[in-house]
Amino acid sequence: MTTADLRPRRSVLYMPAANERALEKAKGIPADALIFDLEDAVAPDAKAEARERACAMFAAGGYGNREITIRANGIGTPWHDDDLAAISAAGPDGVVVPKVNSAADVHAIEAALERHGAPDRTRIWAMLETPVAMLHAEEICSASERLNVLVMGTNDLAKELHAQRVPSRDPLLGGLYLCLLAARASDKVILDGVFNDVKDDDGLIAECRQGRALGFDGKTLIHPGQVGHCNEAFSPDSDEVDLAVRIIAAFEEAERDGRGVVTVDGRMIENLHVDEARRVLAIQDAIAAAEG
Repeated sequence: MTTADLRPRRSVLYMPAANERALEKAKGIPADALIFDLEDAVAPDAKAEARERACAMFAAGGYGNREITIRANGIGTPWHDDDLAAISAAGPDGVVVPKVNSAADVHAIEAALERHGAPDRTRIWAMLETPVAMLHAEEICSASERLNVLVMGTNDLAKELHAQRVPSRDPLLGGLYLCLLAARASDKVILDGVFNDVKDDDGLIAECRQGRALGFDGKTLIHPGQVGHCNEAFSPDSDEVDLAVRIIAAFEEAERDGRGVVTVDGRMIENLHVDEARRVLAIQDAIAAAEG
């Protein structure tokens, strides 16, 4: 992925597709992307209606520059095939599929999308939620060019690990590291999992900062009130932008003058620092373009 391909995915908000009012309200929420959810947020007897509503609301538009995806029910469930057929016909930006455990799962999703005529713009967002998915993250990432986003399912991962839910998330870090490595090795976007306590702003902010420090591109969210904190945490701040500008300027000046050594704030600057600085500015530009 080049810097020209960047688009902000700082905040990715789940919205229950069974709730028409919620989907309408989402048009005014400043999340970078939305997931119309047909899975966890929808009762079995409401699945078909929710599927129809999600596709119709996407088709009607009104969501501005937001990336719109639809989360299907999982492979092997009674609704999965019908979900993929309807989502393919609607052609949103992505189909989010829970509990992807292998390259074979990705191949099956891709084949279904192609069989049902999904446009190229409808990409696969694979949710990695189990120990087996962590151990196969690299092959999952490499299975298809249509797959461009990994979504961490941290609640299910904690359940599968029998892990305690602690603020540090230490029990989950091994799996998160494996998925981050796989995403970067294959040039995929990767989103951190949800934060469950919608009233704990301090806890949310801390987890967002941890996720950004680890290298996540953004975070999935379960409540509109979490969006602002998440956007702030995953945006370059003014100091980062200022440093990036000065690094690039100093490097370009040194190149013009034929100097081989560049320092900024007493730190030696190499090509890798310039690449990082250019990425910071590209992210900032992408955010500004999306919000404009």
